[in-house]
Amino acid sequence: MCELLGMSANVPTDICFSFTGLMQRGGRTGPHKDGWGIVFYEGKGLRTFKDPQPSSQSRIAQLVQEYPIKSCSVVSHIRQANRGGIALENTHPFTREQWGRYWTFAHNGQLSGYNKLKTGRHKPVGDTDSELAFCWILHELEQKYPRKPGNMAAMFRYVATLCDQLRGLGVFNMLLTDGEYLMTYCSNNLHWITRRAPFGPARLIDEDVEIDFQKETTPNDIVTVIATQPLTNNEQWHKMQPGEYNLFWLGERVAGNGENPTP
Repeated sequence: MCELLGMSANVPTDICFSFTGLMQRGGRTGPHKDGWGIVFYEGKGLRTFKDPQPSSQSRIAQLVQEYPIKSCSVVSHIRQANRGGIALENTHPFTREQWGRYWTFAHNGQLSGYNKLKTGRHKPVGDTDSELAFCWILHELEQKYPRKPGNMAAMFRYVATLCDQLRGLGVFNMLLTDGEYLMTYCSNNLHWITRRAPFGPARLIDEDVEIDFQKETTPNDIVTVIATQPLTNNEQWHKMQPGEYNLFWLGERVAGNGENPTP
């Protein structure tokens, strides 16, 4: 299985702390050594870094860890290959244009029978089940919404029904963003945490690193981090249930079909 990492924030924020924990699982504290990638949104544009090498040994990953790129929406992935060979074109996250915006997708799990899915104009470049599922979601969205929908929350509810169908083909945990909204869907393993004032210290599980967010933030900051498994051992993470989805906007959970924990 692969591991996911996402972030939604109300102000441009760097993800160096969380990414430092995740990259250790790519070949050092975890088996996910078949490549990694990360996408940062900046306005309508994005920065993408990918490497088919293990993240724990990647000099590009080290650059990302040390270079505090600030973004309100981030999606990252470390891969343990099961469908498709170890190659750059099979490395998540995947990005496509839809309605004049870049959409980014990352998937954790394994599907069967996915070759029957129709993708329309959205053709996979690699040969993973993940990229094909992403192309199918975009095709289905395009069929239902020829133009950008006015009600984005309703559109993401529809995406959740598509995810339900994909979960019927196997394990389907995913992150999906257009740079403004970030959607999470859980098949079996996905956790999230929202940090807001009063901030406190956080300590990574996979690396001997601790940070005091009180010194790094303002009282108005709101930052949500999503991960396959919790990245810190001194904070309360919310575990999603099978079939649950959540929609985040500027760090806040604005929709979903699970319980809404009190901050």
